[in-house]
Amino acid sequence: MKRTLIAAMLITSLAACSMNYEQTPSGLSYKIFKGNGTEKPKAGEFIKFNVEFRLMDRDSVLQSTFGHVPGYGPVDTSKRSEYSFMEIIPLMSVGDSAVVSMNIDSLVNKKMIQGYDELFVKGQVMVAKVKLLQAFKDEKAVMADYEKAMEDEKNNEIKAIEDYLAKNNLKGVKAKNGTYAVIENAGDPALKADSGKKVSVMYRGKLLTTGHEFDTNMDSSKGHTEPLEFVVGAPGMIPGFSDGLPLFGKGGKGKLYIPAFLGYGQQRQGNEIPAFSNLVFDIEVKDVTDAPAQPVNPMQQQMQEQIQRMQQQKQDSTQK
Repeated sequence: MKRTLIAAMLITSLAACSMNYEQTPSGLSYKIFKGNGTEKPKAGEFIKFNVEFRLMDRDSVLQSTFGHVPGYGPVDTSKRSEYSFMEIIPLMSVGDSAVVSMNIDSLVNKKMIQGYDELFVKGQVMVAKVKLLQAFKDEKAVMADYEKAMEDEKNNEIKAIEDYLAKNNLKGVKAKNGTYAVIENAGDPALKADSGKKVSVMYRGKLLTTGHEFDTNMDSSKGHTEPLEFVVGAPGMIPGFSDGLPLFGKGGKGKLYIPAFLGYGQQRQGNEIPAFSNLVFDIEVKDVTDAPAQPVNPMQQQMQEQIQRMQQQKQDSTQK
């Protein structure tokens, strides 16, 4: 309800001030709201900003950095920035905000999005809300600020899970990297789902904040009921699964509370999982076995053999 009201207010605001909109050479409509700053970012410098993308015809935030890790990037005055919010950055001062209106048809024609689909339809308008936070002279300063922002985001996500567990009187066990497990049944301690083991898992995934169920194999509601099989710690799974599963053995049941940085992080997953989403999984470990032997990579084997020959030659030379 709150988001709907915000969207309606934004639409009304845009309509009310549409006569004051300006356009860039590429046809991008924008309006800048002045802050108290005077520093203007220059070409070759770097900026820190918040941005939110929203579709005007529905209550749908596509992506937002507000309240999370800000965006960072170079000030680009070339054609690459045309018809994106980056085109108006040189017109802004640090502390300014802006609203940018982009026509989906134009984005398709310019090949800035792949084409029309269920999300992007003809005649649609996408609005970007932008806040210019800071300008940097060099990449070193950018990286230092980014690393601090990432650490703050990580701590905030873990705290949100800890607060949820405390509020609901749940006893969680913290795994090595930040996943929390609420253990209903620890399972067989002799068959732990440790890193490198092949596991067979039943699961139900939900968003922590709303309880929205985005996937499951525990029933047929998502079109698949076969157990999920994978090697713990191998690429292809979200890190939080491999972080929390070793707390269970074969037959184990419980919940994994996964902070966003161990889930999908800043990447939105379709319409189901917004960016920066903490996740909760009901899990049941059906089986734990030794992982099959991995095929030898011929190139890697040749390199290892070459290194061994060089080491042997060096040893023989030393002995002489």
